[in-house]
Amino acid sequence: MAKFNIWSAVAAGTAAGIVAGMVKMGWENILPPRTPARDATNPPQRTLEMMGISPEAAHATYSYNGHDLPWPSYLVHYTFSTGFGIAYTVLGHYFPIIKTGHGLFFGLAAWAGAHLYTLPKMGVIPAAADQPVEEHVSEALGHMLWMWSIDAIGNTFYERMTALHQDQD
Repeated sequence: MAKFNIWSAVAAGTAAGIVAGMVKMGWENILPPRTPARDATNPPQRTLEMMGISPEAAHATYSYNGHDLPWPSYLVHYTFSTGFGIAYTVLGHYFPIIKTGHGLFFGLAAWAGAHLYTLPKMGVIPAAADQPVEEHVSEALGHMLWMWSIDAIGNTFYERMTALHQDQD
């Protein structure tokens, strides 16, 4: 068995987090978690505003193909996804139990920890009981798919990088 290479795991987690962030955004186009009114200021924008960023900056956009796209939201979204991708890939080596179910259980735990507890406590989103069932369904399933993607992509990328390093040795 090859020696664990933390830098390969960080690279794998980074790649997995970026791609899984795209998966999660795609999922939310199929099953939007929030109503249009609640999405007028989405959770990343609200978080930025709570950190002292002006509403104008938190809602800044760039234009592509006639669409105004919220780049600060994307920055928060991908930072979060990449951070979890790295943590999952590295910590999964030391604590393999977190990889039980190929990320599905970890994704469900991440959803519960963030959307049922932390974000409501921070005032970013309504209390869990005040969120519509559609939000719970979209976020729970979306987080499971997101972490499953991190698991699949991170593991594959790490295995290939490790094999590449072994071939070079």
